[in-house]
Amino acid sequence: QVQLVESGGGLVQVGGSLRLSCAASGRTFSSVAMGWFRQSPGKEREFVASISKSGAITYYADSVKGRFTISRDNAKNTVYLQMNSLKPEDTAVYYCAARSISRVASTTFSDHAYWGQGTQVTVSS
Repeated sequence: QVQLVESGGGLVQVGGSLRLSCAASGRTFSSVAMGWFRQSPGKEREFVASISKSGAITYYADSVKGRFTISRDNAKNTVYLQMNSLKPEDTAVYYCAARSISRVASTTFSDHAYWGQGTQVTVSS
């Protein structure tokens, strides 16, 4: 069992930066892949970024590639999402997610068994 708590969201101007954190509890955190997804009003939840167990492999949605960076610190049971050059279309609730047993990073919503409560990111123009 893994419990996830996101933090770091807020209001930022276009072009600004935010760093989201996801603190995980449970002994399995360091053995599973993690991901970030986001959801805007009226839209389905979409993939943002994912990272393998070791952190060696990462995937990004095309819309954030080159602007967002996912990383993890297994000693602190925390995964991060550094978001730079933010755009109004990045406005959404951002969710941290964990796979149940796999160490392989995934871009698929249904591959993730555990979810945080979400943190709001609002980019103003």
